[in-house]
Amino acid sequence: MAHSLAVLARRAAPALATAALLGAAAAPAAYADAAPSASPKKLPDGLYGTKDPQYDGVWRQSLALLAQHTAGVRPAASGIGWLTGQQCADGSFTAFRADPGKACDAKTMRDTNQTSAAVQALAALGGHDEAVKKAVSWLKSVQNKDGGWSSMPGSPSDANSTSVVIGALAAAGEKPASVTKGGKSPYDALAAFQLGCDAKEGERGAFAFQPKDGKLAPNADATAAAALGALGKGFAVAPAGSGVNVPVKALTCTDGKSDAKGDPKRAAQAADAYLVAQLEGDGQHLLSAMPGAEQQPDVGNTADAVVALAAGSHGSAAQKPLKWLEKNSADWARQNGPAAYAQLVLAAHATGTDPRSFGGTDLVAALNATGPKPAGSAAPSAAPDKDAKDNDDSGIPWWIIGVGLAFGAGIGFLISGRKKKDQL
Repeated sequence: MAHSLAVLARRAAPALATAALLGAAAAPAAYADAAPSASPKKLPDGLYGTKDPQYDGVWRQSLALLAQHTAGVRPAASGIGWLTGQQCADGSFTAFRADPGKACDAKTMRDTNQTSAAVQALAALGGHDEAVKKAVSWLKSVQNKDGGWSSMPGSPSDANSTSVVIGALAAAGEKPASVTKGGKSPYDALAAFQLGCDAKEGERGAFAFQPKDGKLAPNADATAAAALGALGKGFAVAPAGSGVNVPVKALTCTDGKSDAKGDPKRAAQAADAYLVAQLEGDGQHLLSAMPGAEQQPDVGNTADAVVALAAGSHGSAAQKPLKWLEKNSADWARQNGPAAYAQLVLAAHATGTDPRSFGGTDLVAALNATGPKPAGSAAPSAAPDKDAKDNDDSGIPWWIIGVGLAFGAGIGFLISGRKKKDQL
């Protein structure tokens, strides 16, 4: 789900927030003075969450709707309508448009991540073929010559954005390998971000967010996102089924040549092997650190890793981090709202786990409580209001509060794992 859907995504960032957080290259001239719509004084009807949607409105809305769909919940029409109303005439989405009635112009900060998340949600819900088609056409129009995408059109490709777009293409019924620019496919772009035989042995198979000074550094968030993308999958991964388990296999080298070269599925397996090694070394969870802070458990990125492992049919490898999430994610999700709950629902879905009984939390009811009442009823929760709306920080581990503070601008998990440092 690239982003942290990491934190992520996973997986996977709005252009302005990405540039500020990552120290990314300056915006192209067309977007240099662009900014998302100003924060609304009153949140729009149908929007999930209570935090400022300026940087993650479309992202969190899309993830919430998609997660509800996987859990058998029929979202409210107002929630779907809010999302479709955010689309620009050219098919793109930005993070938030305070006045959807006003046409998008050159200053509108169009974003491939937000657009791809919306595509995945609308394609899953069905009945929005025209909106999906227009969005996919726009994504194709801003593909880079290396076959990949950046969050902000015109900037260099990155592993996370490329992977999120691959998920959108697949959800829309496209064949990602056939979507090319200059003869390069998205898989060609991803391959350029994977650390190979010239890397340290423990780093081989990992993915970098982007090259830095011409070099690749392993990044767990980018690795989880790319493992999904290399398999041609998006945020919603169908469970492999009981008894299905493929052991992970680290990248191997023969005469200095990687066995993953030219083979996206093998590249994904090597990425998963890197994630497993990181999870085992850090007590079944991944780590993150804000600049100047000590490393701390990264709940969202761990959830992304679970989805990536499940997508590769590595069921056994996904169990330990899944159990860790069941014990440690409730307060984090409560602090960070609908996208965080959605990320956990998607992790549960991918592993065949009941999201209505996830370490004692009904994730579905908690997610439902962050937005408009669903059109279809979900299973009742023992205390959904407490799960979703209790904002008392007492008793919450310090590291969850620390991560929550990083999300105060409403960016949520979307950017928290994106190239925070290249140490992961």
